[in-house]
Amino acid sequence: MHTLEDVNTNNLPKHVAIIMDGNGRWAKQRGKLRIFGHENGVEAVRRTVENCAKLQIQFLTLYAFSTENWNRPKLEVETLMKLLVASLRKELKTLNKNNIRLKAVGRIEALPSKAQKELSEVISQTSKNTGTTLTLALSYGSREELKTAVKEIATKVKNNIISPENIDETVINTHLYTHFMPDVDLLIRTSGERRISNFLLWQIAYAELYFIDVFWPDFSEHHLVEAILSYQNRERRFGKTSEQLN
Repeated sequence: MHTLEDVNTNNLPKHVAIIMDGNGRWAKQRGKLRIFGHENGVEAVRRTVENCAKLQIQFLTLYAFSTENWNRPKLEVETLMKLLVASLRKELKTLNKNNIRLKAVGRIEALPSKAQKELSEVISQTSKNTGTTLTLALSYGSREELKTAVKEIATKVKNNIISPENIDETVINTHLYTHFMPDVDLLIRTSGERRISNFLLWQIAYAELYFIDVFWPDFSEHHLVEAILSYQNRERRFGKTSEQLN
């Protein structure tokens, strides 16, 4: 079984993004309520964040709550929000100990005020850390993000701040929630689903995709390492041929 020591640290993905899927099904398999899965999913988050920090992965983005997740049963949403607040409070010490900086992307204003306050506090108290940047995608939807960016750019064109011929990828990037991070190199999705679910659609244009059948609460150091080793064994051509790269 592979461990962190097996990873070639000279060829690490700069930005790893994870769709943490399968908490509910994990709980159902055990005859428990879905929230039991979410609670155990928090442990998997802690493990993964600490392991990425040990490997010195520069950016880790976790899909924690999508814009579509608001449509889940009211009780589940409320419990998830309470879990978020409690986890942030609890993990502050761990984040600082591991030199991890916290950020968040999405429609943060849609979160309950308590969650917003806790989030803002932890972001502020980890802002001087220089290791891994951990970003939580909360109330996040990629189409919503792109729609917002298009509106902002259109307003600037209308007010003669930007001219249409100067709109390039850099301009679009600077208007996205993720303007402070590079594109995704490796996207991991747990639970056996093989889809992107409206997550970082622009940012994963050239990402390596890695799907694993394990439910998120069971995602371990071994699974993270397997995903990174798979990434390291792939040839990233960005539209070129193998001959051009060599």
